[in-house]
Amino acid sequence: MTTTLNINGKDETVDAAPGTPLLWVLRDHLKMTGTKFGCGVAQCGACTVHVDGTPTRSCITAHDTLEGAKVTTIEGVTGSAADAIREVWVKNDVPQCGYCQSGQIMAATALLAENSNPSDEDIDAAMSGNICRCATYMSIRRAIKEAAG
Repeated sequence: MTTTLNINGKDETVDAAPGTPLLWVLRDHLKMTGTKFGCGVAQCGACTVHVDGTPTRSCITAHDTLEGAKVTTIEGVTGSAADAIREVWVKNDVPQCGYCQSGQIMAATALLAENSNPSDEDIDAAMSGNICRCATYMSIRRAIKEAAG
């Protein structure tokens, strides 16, 4: 099945079986490996991308449901919220093993794009679906607060 997807502002034509998760289209068909496979059941958030600006688990989102949507991956996320998050992420020692970081950054960027002054509760709620095996949750919260200014 041939589908045209808008990925990071560029139309990409992919030939993948109906129902193939977006994650595998990104990684296997388009060779964009920034989005990670974690659990495969939308529980860990490692595969988070933005679909029309909303954090979305690419491991359970069929690519053929996304025609006309704008998909943004860690390779293409831009803007003031993304710039602010990138700037403070390493400064606050957020990355440990780094595996969950692309999903964490995508969720944090979406939060700041929607709420430029999040409370701790707002951050906890927005980031609750992103699991970090290294348990850097306090660093993540501190980085988001700093990025918010």
